[in-house]
Amino acid sequence: MTWKDEVDGIEARKRLAQELGGKEAVEKQHSLGRMTIRERIDAILDDASFREQGPIAGHSEYDDAGELVSFTPANYVLGMGQIDGRPCVVGGEDFTQRGGSPSPAGLRKSVYAEELACRFKLPLVRFLQGGGGSVAGTAGGKRPRLAGDPVYSPHRFSSIMKVMATAPVVSAAVGAVAGFPAARLVASHFSVMTRHTSQILIAGPAVVERAIGESIDKEDLGSAKVHGRNGVVDNVVEDEQEVIESIRRFLSYLPTNVWELPPRTACSDDRNRMEEELLSVIPRDRRKIYKMRRLIEMVVDQGSFFEISPGYGRAQITGLARMNGQPVGVLANDTKFYAGAMTANGARKVRRFVDLCDTFHLPVVSLVDEPGFMIGSESEKAATIRFGAEAMFAVVQSTVPWVSVTVRKTYGVAAAAHFAPNGYNLSWPSAEGGALPLEGGVAIAFRREIANAPDPVARRKELEESMAAAKTPFARAESFGVNDMIDPRRTRPTLCDWIDWIQPLLRKHVGPRSYSIRP
Repeated sequence: MTWKDEVDGIEARKRLAQELGGKEAVEKQHSLGRMTIRERIDAILDDASFREQGPIAGHSEYDDAGELVSFTPANYVLGMGQIDGRPCVVGGEDFTQRGGSPSPAGLRKSVYAEELACRFKLPLVRFLQGGGGSVAGTAGGKRPRLAGDPVYSPHRFSSIMKVMATAPVVSAAVGAVAGFPAARLVASHFSVMTRHTSQILIAGPAVVERAIGESIDKEDLGSAKVHGRNGVVDNVVEDEQEVIESIRRFLSYLPTNVWELPPRTACSDDRNRMEEELLSVIPRDRRKIYKMRRLIEMVVDQGSFFEISPGYGRAQITGLARMNGQPVGVLANDTKFYAGAMTANGARKVRRFVDLCDTFHLPVVSLVDEPGFMIGSESEKAATIRFGAEAMFAVVQSTVPWVSVTVRKTYGVAAAAHFAPNGYNLSWPSAEGGALPLEGGVAIAFRREIANAPDPVARRKELEESMAAAKTPFARAESFGVNDMIDPRRTRPTLCDWIDWIQPLLRKHVGPRSYSIRP
């Protein structure tokens, strides 16, 4: 007498689970340009590394003789695997069943995803495509069910919050994502969505129209055009293959958890590389813009810059890169938008990025060209100063090593968001700074003189040019207001030296972070 019949039952259920919602449902998913959840998991993990959790969770039906008639698998697939040889937890909704709305076993597996990542201190990757809860309940309205969770249940967001303080969390919107899955998506260190096949919604069009009378389709309500600009998702990509590539690349810069350091890799790029173009990248005409991303590429390891949230808070550039193989966070200004001034959204972007770097022990390289907070009525309506103060608190509270290189402007209160306490501060000969940009300072200090001049415009221009000519880039360096003023071409060698110096500080930085209240 053996247990062969039961073992055969295990294998039968595993085979049926691989079929997801059945051939027709899978074909429909493919016809919409989307992978199935099992295909997504296979694509992101190293070959043959997936170890599923609850592979036969689901619902069985039997005939009168007790033989298995059918098996409906849980519509959430979850397990552990490896990405580039490093362990992680990965899971997501199976949209081929119930449109991703959780079945009883599927709900349990989805809740367990964060618990599993916390228990083993592993990165969590979520593929999201589903509508969250249903008025019919997880049992589909066919059976009596208990109302709500018991009073002793842990808060649903407790583990979601805990895992973000433990290990990297990445979420991808790979179809329509609504309700609770949408909340899960933003509860991530990095989020990404496909440009044409995904929407993110608090509630879908039918609920919106019934509740507030607004008739709108899914695309206008929550497409990439909406969420790529408002900060709900970090990056927008063309298709699911780019989703996979983005997730793998993002995780390559981060440690497995907060008790480890980011993985430093071998670097084939010359640490002493000096680009001649850096000597002229900043125009002598202070009103002209330039390409900050080109500047970044000339300083960091070649090909290593990975930008985060390029469509949101666009005057501030944030991303990950490597310096001589060391993962770093890069913060910079884009002068093509408001001359690089910090808007309310830009401040939120900086705050979130600084927290990411501090949580995962990424040294920050800040390339500074900050003219100050964005001004005007729209800026006041957006509460820019409040979010700006929040960003500055994040910088002041961060304890990871910082280096700030002033490449041009450091004006106003907003400049403080680019310099951390005990940071290493460098400047280029093109650097200038003060309480106000020269033009604004002249307008205030010489207001009456300009107004009473025969030609106010000419007089204002004369004063601006006179004061600009009197400025010297050497004053702060001569007063030991910076650690060094450097030849722009020597930026990469200087930063690579700094990377070597901070290694003992990074080793002491491991562990979770916590912060006091922010404004």
